[in-house]
Amino acid sequence: MGLTALLCASASLLAVCMLGLWLLSLALRNASIVDIFWGLGFALVAVLGFFWSDSGAAPRSALIGGMVVVWGLRLSGYLLWRNAGHGEDARYAAMRRDWGARFGWVSLATVFALQGVILWIVSLPVQIVQGAPGGPLGVLDGIGVAIWLLGLGFESVGDAQLARFKADPRNAGKVMDRGLWRTTRHPNYFGDFCVWWGVFVVALSAPYGVFTLGSPVLMSFLLLRVSGVPLLERSLRERRPDYAAYAQRTSAFFPRPPRSRT
Repeated sequence: MGLTALLCASASLLAVCMLGLWLLSLALRNASIVDIFWGLGFALVAVLGFFWSDSGAAPRSALIGGMVVVWGLRLSGYLLWRNAGHGEDARYAAMRRDWGARFGWVSLATVFALQGVILWIVSLPVQIVQGAPGGPLGVLDGIGVAIWLLGLGFESVGDAQLARFKADPRNAGKVMDRGLWRTTRHPNYFGDFCVWWGVFVVALSAPYGVFTLGSPVLMSFLLLRVSGVPLLERSLRERRPDYAAYAQRTSAFFPRPPRSRT
């Protein structure tokens, strides 16, 4: 399979998946399932490229595919565990109230189709590498893996620390400011940021890898300006009285030692 055919196959796969998810969300009255699919969608694209591409077994193709699969399955597994039994996310519930009977069709375009397009764009590094992986592994691959590992570590450890914090009834209504959360208010988002910049650095060694710069740029924009930090910050400031003080002493995104409380 050539590179163009692989890109089209990935787009078709995501279109079918998103359509199926949308239909399932109508039956369940729960659009939150799209969030659980987010990581899994990347893993499916990586697996498709590995097995369908003529160069799927090349070292760089296997490396970048493995990076994306590990990240994606961990994220989807965590969200599935975290969201089980909690009903529809407040964001989608608010949209459902605002749009009423039209929410089904609106969600197809603004939730499922939009996330499918974003997923395809962000996954371009793995698609491009698996379609044209280039030569043997080198220094850039090592640097990319190191950045990816940093991100995966921040995301995994941050999620685990937050889950333990929330599991303690004594912390109800309190702000999580321990562990990695002392150095950044969003270690999970910072982790995502590093993961996709690491994947891009690995892709740079492939013939067309430089043309996938839009992938980490788009992910960074979403995390820093759209659906990541800004959206969650507004919610937390409303629900947590101590969040303003926490925000004053703790970095919003990039880790650093907390400022003095005095």
